[in-house]
Amino acid sequence: MSMPPLRAVLLDAVGTTIHLREPVGATYARVAGGGDPAALQRAFGEALRSRPPMVFGELDGDGVRAAEREWWRALVESVFAAAGATLPEGAFARLWDHYAGADAWQAAPGAHALLRGLRQRSLRTGMVSNFDHRLDAVLAALDLKALLDVVVLPSHAGAAKPDARIFHLAVAMLGIEPAEALYVGDDAEDDIAGAGAAGLRVVDVAGLTDLTQLLAECGA
Repeated sequence: MSMPPLRAVLLDAVGTTIHLREPVGATYARVAGGGDPAALQRAFGEALRSRPPMVFGELDGDGVRAAEREWWRALVESVFAAAGATLPEGAFARLWDHYAGADAWQAAPGAHALLRGLRQRSLRTGMVSNFDHRLDAVLAALDLKALLDVVVLPSHAGAAKPDARIFHLAVAMLGIEPAEALYVGDDAEDDIAGAGAAGLRVVDVAGLTDLTQLLAECGA
């Protein structure tokens, strides 16, 4: 059976469409005014892997946003404790605000050109991410938000990658079938395996030198 025509391209956020301007450990040490950046970086990676996903099915609206913030507060506190560093009063609030804007993030090479090229070929565009509600502000600050038809988060789907439900919500919002969408990500489990199991076509961003390479695959 032949594949149906491609109708949409969905992308992961962090590590695929957007990148940090500096390592987390360096930012934490700078904002906190102390601590070893390497130790903070290691502790962050370990804490992030051990935390449950940001799925708060019993909450909505302001409740979800508050729960997401507390999820990050607990993670940051655990990172500083594990690294033997002190989290000063007010440092978490500064970190929270920092990661909500363009000072912390930059668009991946070719991201804007890819999304514009897809639009020119009448292909739908979207993002499926395990990020929190700050992602919209980040994408807007980087001039990416207007180039995306949908942005789907765990708070919208009641599920996080690699759960198929978050991918299925995204394609349903676009009015297409999973096999009509291509998903591009960097995480072997959450992105590649997750999207593939949900029935989407998949591309590992590690195989691309620039996101615009996807235009050739999409016939653009």
